[in-house]
Amino acid sequence: MRDLPLIALYAAAGAAVAGAAGVGALAAVRRRPVAVSLAVLIAVTVSALLAGTLSVAWAMFLSPHDLAVVTTVNAVGALAATATALLLGHWVTGAHRALERSAREAGEGGSFTPPTGPMPAELSSLADQLAIAQDTLTAARERERALESSRRELVAWISHDLRSPLAALRAMAEALEDGVAEDPDRYHRLIRGEVERLGSLVGDLFELSRIQAGALALSPSRLSVYDLVSDAVAGAGPLARQRGVHLADHGVEPVPVEVDGKEMHRVLANLLVNAIHHTPPDGTVAVAATRRAESVVLSVTDGCGGIPPEALPRVFDTGWRGSGARTPPAGAGLGLAIVRGIVEAHAGRTSVDNVDGGCRFEVILPAP
Repeated sequence: MRDLPLIALYAAAGAAVAGAAGVGALAAVRRRPVAVSLAVLIAVTVSALLAGTLSVAWAMFLSPHDLAVVTTVNAVGALAATATALLLGHWVTGAHRALERSAREAGEGGSFTPPTGPMPAELSSLADQLAIAQDTLTAARERERALESSRRELVAWISHDLRSPLAALRAMAEALEDGVAEDPDRYHRLIRGEVERLGSLVGDLFELSRIQAGALALSPSRLSVYDLVSDAVAGAGPLARQRGVHLADHGVEPVPVEVDGKEMHRVLANLLVNAIHHTPPDGTVAVAATRRAESVVLSVTDGCGGIPPEALPRVFDTGWRGSGARTPPAGAGLGLAIVRGIVEAHAGRTSVDNVDGGCRFEVILPAP
């Protein structure tokens, strides 16, 4: 037992020399394939063991035969370990190449398909993350395509809505300049109406740009839903009477909400104007507000006759105007997009569903 510290010292010295050489070898092959690094690692391990064994054998003056036996045993073990390391490295390298091919195909526009063969846990985890990234990129591409489609529609509708009033303004201005206008006062009223229409369109565009840029500054305060709905209904009353549409109260509870009063008034006004435009004369637009679980739900139901089911997901998209039956006489399909943007800025959400004879728009806001 007294020889054990001396044996450990000799073994440590031999292993240290082999380990130092191994560190240099690993540094030299750090950019090589993992199979080479594994082979070097095994070689360093066996060399450290052999160096320690030979140091102890030399210190203990073993016979040449015994020394040859020890060396042979270590050499055979080194060969078996190196072969195993090369086999393991080949497996890891194959899995890496399969993963690399899948990633390259995804980068070239294809879909990422994780390799089917067995892989180390690290590469398997990487494949899972690449699959998640592929799904995220696919969703982003779909959103980008949808936004591009909405942008094209918006530009087309705005161009149309600008061309008509501008043409009318030019014709009336030329008639006034030439002195051929039979009723100049009427022309002035018409010009003012077209200017207000253009101003409303520009205002909607500015509001939508603020919403999409995340620059909509809210000043929330505690308000009663009853007051919000009453003000919005009063503002929409003249338009409803002009078009022969009845405004009905289907139950407005005086529940509180934490909202920006000005922006939420715009939400309700847009929904009411949209509903009135799409409801035939003698039809009814119903307004309701209630508390549902942890939310406050405001709804506007019209008599538009319904929206095609395939178009329901696009109702709140920028620039969407739907079929001719639901195309308003003015505007570029911005009203409902502004509604959704303002509601989402309040951490709420919007929805639309077909009901008997029309559709119901809902604004769901978090209850205070």
